[in-house]
Formats: sequence, C-alpha cells, structure tokens
Amino acid sequence: MSRPELQAPPEIFYDDVEARKYTSSSRIIEIQAQLSERAVELLALPDDGVPRLLLDIGCGSGLSGETLSENGHQWIGLDISKSMLDIAVEREVDGDLILGDMGQGLGLRPGVIDGAISISAVQWLCNADKSSHEPRLRLKAFFGSLYRSLARGGRAVFQVYPENIAQRELILGFAMRAGFAGGIVVDYPHSSKKRKEYLVLTCGPPSLSSAMPRAKGEDEESCSDDESSGDEEENQTVCISDRYRPRKKQRLNKKGKGRDWVLKKKEQMRRKGNTVPPDTKYTARKRKARF
Repeated sequence: MSRPELQAPPEIFYDDVEARKYTSSSRIIEIQAQLSERAVELLALPDDGVPRLLLDIGCGSGLSGETLSENGHQWIGLDISKSMLDIAVEREVDGDLILGDMGQGLGLRPGVIDGAISISAVQWLCNADKSSHEPRLRLKAFFGSLYRSLARGGRAVFQVYPENIAQRELILGFAMRAGFAGGIVVDYPHSSKKRKEYLVLTCGPPSLSSAMPRAKGEDEESCSDDESSGDEEENQTVCISDRYRPRKKQRLNKKGKGRDWVLKKKEQMRRKGNTVPPDTKYTARKRKARF
C-alpha cells in the first residue's frame, strides 16, 4: 500500500470522505491513543499537577489532542486539512484549532508553548507537493519557528515514519540547525510490526535535563544499549547521539579569512537552504587598493 504522503498533498488526501473514515476507525483511534500516550511520556513534563500549554502539530480531527486533555493539559491543534478540523469541531474537542501549513512556520509568539507533540505528520514536509515547495526551506521554516515558540528547556516529540535513512537524517539535521538538542528514540527496534520512531528534541543547549530517554524493548521495559545488542546496522538506527556543540571563539590569523574559509562558509549556507552565488575564480579574491 502506497504511503499517504506520496499520493496527494495532505489538504487534498484528507478530504471529507477520508477524514471521516480516518476518525471513525476503531483501529486508528487505538493506535493514535497509544502513540500519543508515548509522546506525552517522552515529553517528560513535571509531575506537579500544573496544566501545561501544549502544541499538537498535525492534530487532524483531535484524536491525539484527547490524550493531552486526559492528562490534564491545555492544547492548541494545528492542521492543514480543513476537513479534519471540521470533524474536530463536530467532536467538540477541548483544544483551540488553527488551520495552517506547518511548512510556512507556526506564527506563534516566542516562548509561549511548554511542549509539542506530532503524530505521523513531520515526514510530509519532505515532499514537494507544489512547484513552490522546497522541502529544505520548509523544514527550516518549521523547526526555526518551533524553536522560537517553545519555552526554554521545553521538549518536542515527533512520532515519524521516515521513508528511508536519508529522509530521517534530513529531518534530524534541520532540527539540529534550528538549535535543538536531542535525537531519535526507536521503540521495539527489532520488531517489524511494533517498531516506532520518535524524534525527541529539547529547546536549548544540551544539559542533564535534555538527556535522551530510553527506548522500549519487547518486554515493555526500557532497553539500554547493552540490551539492544545484535546486528550492527540495526543498532545504529536505535540511538542517534545528542547534539553537543560547545561554543568556540573563532581565531583569526593575521592574514584574515582566506579562500578555503569562504568556500566552507558558502557550502554551509547552501546546506541550510540559502541562496548562495556560485563559486568562481574570483571567489574570495582580494580587491586591489585602487581600480
């Protein structure tokens, strides 16, 4: 069966018929509840009885939002499908709903969100559904706006279905460039049916509070690296190391910044999705004192 994101853009795929079919499926409701509960667990919110304001990205008809309400939190739901949000309104969900495209940025005030979850939505950003869509720019806009809207130390947990390793690295890479610390947690890494991937991100530099949580194993308990022994290639997907990038002062030599430095910086800008002039023989050439 083809992946939904390969068939049509989300606002078209989830039309009135598909949205109602999705919401009325008892199997999907159960799966959504399980994934949402695990996402809330990975958020690691303080157990102090204080409700938090959470963001549900790709909220759909509010199935995952119900889990947030059951845990005593307030939430805002964002989705691009009007049909899905119409059903959420019919179901009288507790959260506030926003019709919007996460690939264009979230448009929320800085630091207002205590945490964010997303169930099976972020991988849609890796597809160019329109001629104006550039996946790298959309990922950059999304993670940049999410980082700004989260409170310092807040977490974001995304349950994702990457199509391949390159797509997983693309998503994780743009999250790191936005300033997040974190990595990927894989539950049941050796099970083809129960395997689930969660991108767990913390707003701010790495710290003890941003340490990666453990993944679940076949015995429903958290499994450590020692318990996950097996095929070397499988183990590489279980844990992607945290982002540790200490601040370093740039040392400039007396000669200044040479051609190699300029080329390196231009390549970094290209990887971030910025428009950079092509390299030529004149790149980084020092101008004469007078023309």
